[in-house]
Amino acid sequence: MELKPILAAGAALVMISLPLAVWAEDRATALLEELQNADSAQQAARLERELLTQWEQSGSATMNLLLKRGRDSLEVADYRAAADHFGALTDHAPNFADGWHGLALAYFNLDLMGPALDALERGLALNPHHFPSLRGVGAIHEQLGNPVLAYRAYQKVLDIRPHDADVEEAVKRLETLVQGSAL
Repeated sequence: MELKPILAAGAALVMISLPLAVWAEDRATALLEELQNADSAQQAARLERELLTQWEQSGSATMNLLLKRGRDSLEVADYRAAADHFGALTDHAPNFADGWHGLALAYFNLDLMGPALDALERGLALNPHHFPSLRGVGAIHEQLGNPVLAYRAYQKVLDIRPHDADVEEAVKRLETLVQGSAL
């Protein structure tokens, strides 16, 4: 067997893959910056969709299938199946933040707040700008009666995406609890 063509093909694949990964990371960084400076909710929504599309690319057809199956299970409220799919995804792709977010959603819907928070924290360690995960942290802390932690998480969301009406409402709702009322 001739190894030179195999090695050349492998080297070519690496040469193509590395620039694509760097481009995707650079594109996500640029989208985050544009999102933080969006002039309108419509512009922000467009940028968010594009950014979420960037983040959901695992780089593996198998992992993308597990992500799709997990999301499909969430959509039909089969939360145990969703947890199984996302669990398999995070086992096989532990550095894929979107997998951890999906697992957190499944756990949240199964009323497993501790595991949901753990999954969100693992995803945020990989991608600290993952605003869906930050929203989840805020929602869980709010539900658990931790207004200060919920408020901080929601504030971080607004730092990333200032045109989130639901999060703005949550911040206003928690503001008095966290900061007290003026005399």
